Parts: sequence; C-alpha cells; structure tokens
Amino acid sequence: MELSVKTFRLISTLEAISFLVLLGIAMPLKYIWDMPEMVRIVGMAHGVLFVLYVGGAFYMFKKLNWTIKVLFIAIMCSILPLGPFYVERKYL
Repeated sequence: MELSVKTFRLISTLEAISFLVLLGIAMPLKYIWDMPEMVRIVGMAHGVLFVLYVGGAFYMFKKLNWTIKVLFIAIMCSILPLGPFYVERKYL
C-alpha cells in the first residue's frame, strides 16, 4: 500500500485533533460530569490514529529520506497535543 505525503498529512491532522478532543472534551466529561462514554469512543479513535501516525512516520522516514533525528522528532511530537501540526508544517 502506497502511503503518500498527503495521506500522512491527513492522518497527522486527524491524530492531533483526536488528541485535543480527548483531552479537552472527553476527559472533562468523564471526570467532572461522570460521563465516561466519550472517552471510550474518542480514545479508541485516537489510539488507532496514533498507531497509523507512528507507522506513517516510519514510512515517511524511508520515503522522504529523513534523518534519525527527524524521525525521533516526529515520533516525540506524536505524544504532544499540537505536535503533529509542527511535524506537518516543518517536515512535510
């Protein structure tokens, strides 16, 4: 399966948005208003997108001839709420 830069950008954007929704909406609903359903749904979506993002980062490492440093930055940015947006702007 050919993963293009455009597809990786889409995955990156969706992963970042899902993380922000998880932290900003789903977690407060669970812990403040005792509504855990949203965490299950958004958490699962974010988990799948996270795995796709990390896999896509390894693919971009090979396809775009990234250095190990850039790959490390891309993967570390996946654990920051706005990190994938940075990778998208700086390295794609």
